[in-house]
Amino acid sequence: MDHFKNSLRHFWNQIKTWLQSLSFRTGVIVLLCCIPFYILSFAQMLLPISAAAKGVLWTVLFGLAKTCQYGGLTILGVEGYNRLKNWMKRKKG
Repeated sequence: MDHFKNSLRHFWNQIKTWLQSLSFRTGVIVLLCCIPFYILSFAQMLLPISAAAKGVLWTVLFGLAKTCQYGGLTILGVEGYNRLKNWMKRKKG
């Protein structure tokens, strides 16, 4: 079991390192991709389909939204997040 945990931890660290090596622009694009997935995850409730299908669609779309959100934040990192926040403040003011 410890070998599995170590392998999983190593795999996660490799993914995290790769995501952090991507550009700021890529991080912003991935982060913005979460918006349509969040909208679709709730808008699909208006479709005339079964409750089970709606549940599956919500799970998949909401999961994609969260994946884009956390992936984008991982790419941006703390410095990128602060840079984006300051840029948005300048646009408002």
